[in-house]
Amino acid sequence: MEASPMTEDEIAAIALALSGTSESAHFGKRDFRVRGKVFFTLPRPGEAVLKLSPDQQALGIATAPEVLGPVPGAWGLKGWTVLRYGACEPAHAADLIQKAWATVAPASLAARR
Repeated sequence: MEASPMTEDEIAAIALALSGTSESAHFGKRDFRVRGKVFFTLPRPGEAVLKLSPDQQALGIATAPEVLGPVPGAWGLKGWTVLRYGACEPAHAADLIQKAWATVAPASLAARR
């Protein structure tokens, strides 16, 4: 039996479980921040946007192009990545969200993780 897709609340709970994370809004959409810096947003049903490093983004897209893609334009060149979480295993989504969190978290907070 195939697992059902993750819901928006399930993927949001993954982000909120990370140390120092707070939920806010960015252009009217849910976002998640650590120390005021956005690392994860929920712009559309079934999609999230993550702040990865450009290297993490390239590797992720190369290994899972059905799940990940760059945000169009200059933001995508900076590592902002679309995650189609409806097609993603929860453990993979959690790993990507943790990487996004670590990309923007202060070193002192990330070291405690």
